[in-house]
Parts: sequence; structure tokens; C-alpha cells
Amino acid sequence: MAGFTVTSFEHIARNLAEVRQEMEDAARAAGRDPAVVTLVAVSKTYPADAVAAAHAAGQAHFGESYVQEALPKLDALAHLPLTWHFIGRLQTNKVKYLGGRFSLVHSVDSSKLAQALHKRLAADSAPVQDVLIQANLAGEEQKAGVAAEELARLADDVAGLTSLRLRGLMLLPPLGEAEENRRYFAGLRQARDRLETRLGMELPVLSMGMSDDFAMAIAEGATHVRVGTRIFGKRPARPQAG
Repeated sequence: MAGFTVTSFEHIARNLAEVRQEMEDAARAAGRDPAVVTLVAVSKTYPADAVAAAHAAGQAHFGESYVQEALPKLDALAHLPLTWHFIGRLQTNKVKYLGGRFSLVHSVDSSKLAQALHKRLAADSAPVQDVLIQANLAGEEQKAGVAAEELARLADDVAGLTSLRLRGLMLLPPLGEAEENRRYFAGLRQARDRLETRLGMELPVLSMGMSDDFAMAIAEGATHVRVGTRIFGKRPARPQAG
């Protein structure tokens, strides 16, 4: 991709070390084992070479948001032992591309999407797909995610689909100071706890916290934090789909 050279990646190992140290400090301050928090390096819009550089620095989990951009990158890096997460808004007409390619889909936010993904996976005899329900606890109209009052109903629906395995919840909080988002992180944890009781099953994953607020999310129970610019640097413009 234009604008990147080999020397452009020298900062990645240093940035990863800093983020990991901050994650460890946040976990220990909260009385948690740092090993239970997974760093998902958000590699959307960054080239495959940047992902390879992060992998060389010990990073294993990567997050992508755009199906058409992600798949060529997954193919280019198929020789590396990477774990891929789909973290972006997913359209029903794109579910046909996901089967078996992503370890965890973070962004199921409607029964329609869950049914489409389930049917496609079943038709392809694909492995059971681990998924998270994306919640929109702040009720932001411009953001994806199911409203708080609809969360239980969607969880019931997803838990009943044999091609999907519900693993927990994901959150994109409002833009703002990390301290202001703490109540949303706490709210997601509390919503997860209620769903575990309702469904009679463990939901171990809480995907919440990004570059500016992951320490606060870890304090509130995050198991997966999604960090991009703090690792890779300023995000390049997204390539236009051809």
C-alpha cells in the first residue's frame, strides 16, 4: 500500500510493548490476572506488512472491520499463525464470506443478521462460529448495536442457533473521556451477568475498550481490548473497493 515502507514499521514493536505494559498495570491494579485479557490489534486499513511486523513482535490477535479489505489480507498472511477477529458492522449480504475465516465475530446486532450467518454456515457445513452480541447501551442512533432493552431477546435468539456459539458481548461506547465511559463498561459487564443467569450458560467474553480507554475497560472486566492507532500509528485512508 502506498505511503508505507519497511522503516514505517519500526515503531510497532515499541508501541506494542507500551500497550501491553499498560494493560498489565491496569489488570493488576484491578486485582485481575493480566493473562486473561486479550489484546486485539485493530489492523483495518493497515497493510499486511504492518500485521506481519506486529506478529514478529509477538502479537497474535488481529481485528478487521471490512470484509472486502480483510479477506485478501488474510490470504496474504495465511502462512502465519494469526487469530482473526471480525469487529466491524456486518451486512447480511457479506456473511457468505466469513465462514471459517474469523475466530470470533464481535458484531452480531440483530436476529436477521444472526439468522443469515447461521443459515450460511449450515449450508456450507462450516464449523460453529463463535460470536458476540454488540450492544449499544448509550442508544446512539449513528452506531450499530442492539439497544439495552432488546439485548435479552437477541441473546435468546442467538443462543438457539446451532451454527453459532454465543460467547459474550461487545461495546462501542460514546466518544468521550475514559472516565465517562466507565459506566457503560460496567453496564456491559452487568448485562452479561444477567444474561448468564437467564440463559444458564457462561458468556466469558467482554470485548470493550480501545486505544483511549482500554485501561478503564480492563478495570471493569474487559477480556478483549481492541487497539489500533496506539500500535500502528496514524490510520491510512481506507482503500476504495473496486
